[in-house]
Amino acid sequence: MIEARELVKEYVIGDTTLRALDGVNVSIGRGEFAAIMGPSGSGKSTFMNIIGCLDRPTSGSYILDGTPVETLSRDTLAGMRNRMLGFVFQGFNLLPRTTALENVELPLYYSSGQEVEMEEKAYAALKSVGLAGRERHFSNQLSGGQQQRVAIARALINDPSVILADEPTGNLDSRTSVEIMEIFTKLNVEKGITIVLVTHEPDIANFAARRIHFKDGRIISDERTGK
Repeated sequence: MIEARELVKEYVIGDTTLRALDGVNVSIGRGEFAAIMGPSGSGKSTFMNIIGCLDRPTSGSYILDGTPVETLSRDTLAGMRNRMLGFVFQGFNLLPRTTALENVELPLYYSSGQEVEMEEKAYAALKSVGLAGRERHFSNQLSGGQQQRVAIARALINDPSVILADEPTGNLDSRTSVEIMEIFTKLNVEKGITIVLVTHEPDIANFAARRIHFKDGRIISDERTGK
């Protein structure tokens, strides 16, 4: 599903070139649950941006579901990203003056669905994350855990093959973090969705069947737990 070959990403800051990724090679298969770990500045967020088609590597190749991403136009890439990938972020990224239902519907506005169909899909997505009955609540009427559930429902709305989650429990307490991770586990086991999760917390990484550690832009270990 995800294959990186000799990925290099460099940023030029003044007279200095910073190499955020330094020849990364890794494959993540369909239906895997992988945690990306490492200290700040290790390259894990840069890696996630590239596999999420939000950024392009300086050199190397990224292949998503058999398609070399660097060969795609910007419009084709945006369509592929919207169709295949779902994103969940630490800060929830919900629109504050819209309801849970409207937040979940948002990605559908980039497709050609009918309004009734969009609403039905959004209701179903919210129900799947345990928020039936909260559809008309605004973001400021929901707890942090409920807001993250809305964000997960929004990520699910286009039936993605892959969900990319960047520190999704970073703003949550321990109990709520476990509840959110149980949702990801259920999506992986029952729906076969590939989950790639960035976290610095070992307890959160333990939910994944695979842990990939970054340091100084390189992968230093790749462990499978047998889950």
